[in-house]
Amino acid sequence: MRRRTQSFTTTSTGITRILQNEVHISKAFDPSSAPKPISPQKVGAKKFMAIWDTGATGTVISQKVIDDCGLKPIGMTRVNTASDKGILTTVYFASIILPNKVIIPQLRVTRGTIVGDAEVLVGMDIISHGDFAVTNYGDKTVFSFRMPSIECIDFVKQKPSVTAPQISKPSPKVGRNDPCPCGSGKKYKKCCGR
Repeated sequence: MRRRTQSFTTTSTGITRILQNEVHISKAFDPSSAPKPISPQKVGAKKFMAIWDTGATGTVISQKVIDDCGLKPIGMTRVNTASDKGILTTVYFASIILPNKVIIPQLRVTRGTIVGDAEVLVGMDIISHGDFAVTNYGDKTVFSFRMPSIECIDFVKQKPSVTAPQISKPSPKVGRNDPCPCGSGKKYKKCCGR
């Protein structure tokens, strides 16, 4: 039996350097015993801002998320961050509801400090369960996620829908005494190099 595909798309005006959106987090729940249809309100989930980071192995939550959701620790682990190696931190079980009700009902998350206004850092433990794409077309940043993965997205093998502009190699540097590239027959310094 094939699992139903869930997906969402987040669009930002202009080119953005941080992929973020709102997510809901609650204590971990069993989807088979949760009230149907599953919604953030029915499972007691709280709303938080999340950053998507393909450089993070696992999902990280702040102390505020832990306190607001009443999460209980299930253990400890060592994690490496960009600034620290092998720091000891607490592990929790949580449920995460992404936009458009894309649900990860039981996920192992770690406590950490997240820079900026986000309280959640979504890592590869979620991203790798689906298809993740980011485009910057028409002065908009669009990122889209679906799970489970249903195809291989390969832009090299895929036929382009529009012809992409060809990027030419820079012209070799012309010396002052070389023939002028304009074709006049004069030395560069006596023609276009003035």
